[in-house]
Amino acid sequence: MSDRRGPHTGGPTERPYDRRPLAAALSAQTISTIGNSLTLIGVPWFVLETTGSASRAGVVAFCATLPVAVSALVGGPLIDRFGRRRTSVLTDLVCGASVAAIPLLHYTGLLEFWMLCALMALGGLVATPGMTARSVLVPDLAERAGTTLTRAASLAEAASSGARMAGASLAGVLIALLGAEAVLLLDAVSFALAAALVAAGVRGVRAAEPMKSAAPVSFATYRRDLREGYSYVAGGGLILAVILMVMFTNGLNQSWSAVLLPVHARENLGGATQLGLLSALFGGAALLGALLYGVVGHHFPRRAVFTAAFMIGGMPRFLVAALTDDTLPLAVTMVLGGLASGTLNPILTTVTFERVPLELRSRVTGILSAGCQLTIPLGGLAAGFLVDGTGLHTALLTVGGLYLLATLSPLVFPAWRTMNDPPEATPEPEASTEPTPDRGAVSSSGPSRPRPSSPAP
Repeated sequence: MSDRRGPHTGGPTERPYDRRPLAAALSAQTISTIGNSLTLIGVPWFVLETTGSASRAGVVAFCATLPVAVSALVGGPLIDRFGRRRTSVLTDLVCGASVAAIPLLHYTGLLEFWMLCALMALGGLVATPGMTARSVLVPDLAERAGTTLTRAASLAEAASSGARMAGASLAGVLIALLGAEAVLLLDAVSFALAAALVAAGVRGVRAAEPMKSAAPVSFATYRRDLREGYSYVAGGGLILAVILMVMFTNGLNQSWSAVLLPVHARENLGGATQLGLLSALFGGAALLGALLYGVVGHHFPRRAVFTAAFMIGGMPRFLVAALTDDTLPLAVTMVLGGLASGTLNPILTTVTFERVPLELRSRVTGILSAGCQLTIPLGGLAAGFLVDGTGLHTALLTVGGLYLLATLSPLVFPAWRTMNDPPEATPEPEASTEPTPDRGAVSSSGPSRPRPSSPAP
């Protein structure tokens, strides 16, 4: 840590806290999440409108999410070498271009189904490194801003939840008024804005620049760095337990958002407006839940809150959708589920960064993101064929039952008992390459979610 003695002690002048990089990163994440919400609703609706096939909607979801897991598996060392700020900016620009190409090709009559799948795959391939790069900066930016990791993680989750609410509401209205193509164009614009914010607002942050390494860049050093991250995770314990549980539930969440809810809204609830409303209610409630946890969450044991939140935010929505075709009961369920789910990512972010050494953070976070997303491609694909083969009602009950089983794991397996343990101290690594003025050293002890990836339902 730098010396923080005041100007009258004869030592260096205390460096004031700077909240601008954290504000820029959270703003970029908010804008990017709004765009992702537009795509989350716009693409399935576009496929359902143009093909009328739930299984094809599942295929597109599979193509969009499989590369996400692949890039997360191997991208951690590349983020460290290339720099977290540069990675975030470049990946947002590529994502924006791939999303914009979909409506542009459609308007010209050139869009084929395989092109849609390929463009979604390209966006998925580069999206995770960008999300990982932003997420691993949170502890450093929090300390630079003079706030706690728990509060910063809650603010990040609140920003994402609010953005999901706004994006979902906007998507439902725009689809009804202008069509799904306009939604995708807005998503492309959001990626460009997010890239600009990170490029300008996170400049001069040491942890955002490429990591120094004594070894030259080569495939051998890349393999060594990757192996270090996997060895840390393979050691077992809470991080591995988190990956296994969220891996399973994220696949079930994808079946809900990519297939089950859009089909239910189209067949039973009235259309895209209801779909957007339900997604917005969930996002708004999750926003409130994250803010509340940031204020009072430290008073409660994490494991109890985490388990209860998963039980409330997971299975009930599937059951209610299966038992009623009315919007109101499902809306109430989504509000309660969102309120509970808003606590999940702040807890997981805090627990992860408290335990992972700073020099391994990008690699372990990438592995965590990959593990949490491995089943996402299968979730949408399986749900599409399940709906076509057995019907929506059976599909909802089947997926909901599996979700209930998954949420019991924190009560059964011993590794989860360490969730309430105090954090271990982590050493500060050597970072940054190019000297820049006013590049203050920021040490730290701590998703899409998210957001990662985001494990919240």
